[in-house]
Amino acid sequence: MSGRVIETSAWPDTYGEEARPRVGFFTDSSVCIGCKACEVACKEWNEVPADPLGFTGESYDNSGDLGANRWRHVAFIEQRVPVDGVAEAAPDSWVEEAARQQLVEHGLDAHDDGSGFRWLMSSDVCKHCTEAACLDVCPTGSLFRTEFGTVVVQEDICNGCGYCVVACPFGVLDQREDDGRVWKCTLCYDRLRDDMEPACAQACPTDSIQFGTLDELHERADRRLAQLHERGHHDARLYGRDPGDGVGGFGAFFLLLDEPEVYGLPPDPVATTRRLGRNWAAAAGAAVALAAGVAASFIGGRG
Repeated sequence: MSGRVIETSAWPDTYGEEARPRVGFFTDSSVCIGCKACEVACKEWNEVPADPLGFTGESYDNSGDLGANRWRHVAFIEQRVPVDGVAEAAPDSWVEEAARQQLVEHGLDAHDDGSGFRWLMSSDVCKHCTEAACLDVCPTGSLFRTEFGTVVVQEDICNGCGYCVVACPFGVLDQREDDGRVWKCTLCYDRLRDDMEPACAQACPTDSIQFGTLDELHERADRRLAQLHERGHHDARLYGRDPGDGVGGFGAFFLLLDEPEVYGLPPDPVATTRRLGRNWAAAAGAAVALAAGVAASFIGGRG
């Protein structure tokens, strides 16, 4: 895989006529069924090595987390939550059945104590950040921004330094144990160049993973969020939709049914290099002040 190194802030101007509309993913977790078809499709198309974990102790999730050998990961979260006291008043069987039916309509399973049990599932992936710290710290140009606005690793250029691993605010980037090189989601860059949909989105049976231009996906996500709020799902929210957040918005953003932390996501991610210029300027100023102080004391000592 090869490509030109494009500064984050310069895209798409640097590409000129080669620039394409920015594309990405909108993952609607409210319709994810946890089938893991996206994980399988990603591995098959990109020839990502198998990494069987067996029983992880994390509910029914047998794949653990994102990593160099897993570019898509479906999170499983089990929740037992109260549902407006629906099941508390059940003096006879038909009322109890009606209460249970209402729980089902909320996407929950009924319990005798008036609570509901629900699964929260969401297919996680590299966020392809607008302000991508991994790009800023890569010393070899292995990481670059494509003409589609996505962030890709060129493994043949990666020297395994690991700077990008610690720079990512989401812990997405990872190194393979055999050679230390970094691997992650490319948003199926090879398929994009052939006008094909990424493998994970194509395999998703419920359209939980939706692919398209970011502008169109933003509009679609806004409509979906409004729809869920109208249906009473007031905890639903968009994560990574806001271009004013700490990474300038995601190229792969999400609709969540609870707080980001519930899904193992940072609530307020910030590009770790956002203040890099300011920090370097401060360090340079401190160095100059130190040098001036040393010079002054040396001159004063000789006098």
